Amino acid sequence: MDRVWWARPSAFPLALLVISLLIIVVGGTIRINDAGESCPDWPQCFGTWTFDVSVEEQQQFWEDNPEHEDSRGTDHRYSTFQIFTEWFHRLLVAIVAIPVLLNFVMARKLKEKYGDRTVKVSFLAGILLICQAAVGAVTVVLDNVDWSVALHLSLACIWASVLLYQYLWMRICEGANWSILKSSQQFFIEQAKRIDSMTAAVFVLLILGAWVASTAGGQYNQGCSVGFPNGWPKCNGTFLPSLDGPGIMVQMIHRTGALVVGILLILSTTKITESVRQDQNASGFKTFASITTGFWGLNLLVGASYIILAQLDEFPEWLSLVHLVVGVGSVLMAMCASILIRFSKEISMELSEE
Repeated sequence: MDRVWWARPSAFPLALLVISLLIIVVGGTIRINDAGESCPDWPQCFGTWTFDVSVEEQQQFWEDNPEHEDSRGTDHRYSTFQIFTEWFHRLLVAIVAIPVLLNFVMARKLKEKYGDRTVKVSFLAGILLICQAAVGAVTVVLDNVDWSVALHLSLACIWASVLLYQYLWMRICEGANWSILKSSQQFFIEQAKRIDSMTAAVFVLLILGAWVASTAGGQYNQGCSVGFPNGWPKCNGTFLPSLDGPGIMVQMIHRTGALVVGILLILSTTKITESVRQDQNASGFKTFASITTGFWGLNLLVGASYIILAQLDEFPEWLSLVHLVVGVGSVLMAMCASILIRFSKEISMELSEE
């Protein structure tokens, strides 16, 4: 009799996947609360291992460590909550290192059942966590420069995708009888590249969003003004604004990218739907494509609301966090389809050889 889901070994990478998503959400919370530099040193925080750092203690730290000067000057002060978000983010990364190591140990111990692939993937997950921590340190040292923030988010998504890969492969080894795995070779030939293109598109769009949110300290969010319709769907009151300012250019690159990706997703979902009519076992890929496209549409509305509901001196930053979460969800949906279509091809080839 099959075990309940939480008692299976595959539940371990699934739990790690959930933690990785929590880390991403906390990272987004740091950004919307303008707390990216609230722990100016690394791995400590204002020279301590706690988050309860008073205004006076912050002042003393700046005086003793002028090389860690905040990008807004040594007169800037952080609240306890802001410091806590950054401190908690680092704590999560440190704590998760232990179960990531145990995940590798488990994979080696159960190698006979789950194969060498699981061992390699679990090892890769550990390497990526180390890389993620290193990039986090670089982000702190460089005061949240835009490229480091985008790289940090990219690695977080890749790490989550590796854990997703391990979970799906272990479930297959445990005997998961998903109809999606019985898709035909013809479906793979026709749709694999299209599904991969969808995955790449939503991933690039997510990184573009991180770039917009972090460039110039996030000040380019008002590059096209705010409100409806002048801020969105128009940009400073026109659909074809002059790109003479960096804020406008960054905004228009992101908006144009979102439009191009949306067209690609809609067309790809339509093509996949047509192929599914010939192969009902592949209906799961239609579902993944539809959800990915649906997330894109939802995120378009969230991003528009962020601009429409804003004031020039105040933005609804909680919508920025929702924007991030939905974007990551879109990436993982598409990534799940890319992973499963490869597993489907492998299984189909093995059955044909038999």
